[in-house]
Amino acid sequence: MEGGGGKEREQDKKPPIYKRVMIKLSGEALAGDQQFGLDSGRMESIAEQIQTLTEAGVQAAIVIGGGNIWRGVSGSQRGMDRASADYMGMLATCINALALQDTLEAKGVATRVMSAIEMRQVAETYIRRRALRHLDKGRVLIFAAGTGNPFFSTDTTAALRAAEMEADVILMAKKVDGVYDSDPAQNPNAKKFEHLSYGEALRRELKVIDSTAFSLCMDNRIPLIIFNLAHEGSIVKAAMGEKIGTIVTGALNASQ
Repeated sequence: MEGGGGKEREQDKKPPIYKRVMIKLSGEALAGDQQFGLDSGRMESIAEQIQTLTEAGVQAAIVIGGGNIWRGVSGSQRGMDRASADYMGMLATCINALALQDTLEAKGVATRVMSAIEMRQVAETYIRRRALRHLDKGRVLIFAAGTGNPFFSTDTTAALRAAEMEADVILMAKKVDGVYDSDPAQNPNAKKFEHLSYGEALRRELKVIDSTAFSLCMDNRIPLIIFNLAHEGSIVKAAMGEKIGTIVTGALNASQ
């Protein structure tokens, strides 16, 4: 009797609406409430959610930021050469990628780190066909070192890799719960968008992600969901199609 009820409940579970997702994790979000470094509780939560997705049959790729360790823009503002500062930021993303890989593999999730900068002792060099093969085999991919080029953000990397991996959606996990018409930290009356078109985001010059990333998503028709990583189960909810954060698509009448 109990077994039958269990099967029934299993059938009632809502299936994921996306087969292959690109998850963008900002470095700042990995730090949790800390200003620097990695929050172990936040890392565990991320790993558990990604494990849930893989068990549901979702192919997951991740682009990881490095702002919890180093931000190239901040370095250049203090007088550093911008390219050198950005390369330092790329190395910071590799530290985060290895930490997330370790957390995932402790849960039995098969994972590969692929770096845009060659470092064979710790990560595979990014090759598109090999990356696609890993996804087809059910392995979680973590992309490190951005695009391998200075002057490009990891948001742009997420858009680029999503296009290359033919991802169904980009899940943009931030420290904000969506896109607003102004900074909610400075304007208590800031309006949150539930749905937004790429054209509108670019026209309004909304800064939640950079304009290059928005343009790449628009050109390749990749929907983008921006949400707060700190909210419980937010990655899984976004992948399952629940209403969360702000969805950005090519047209305002597009459905999630």
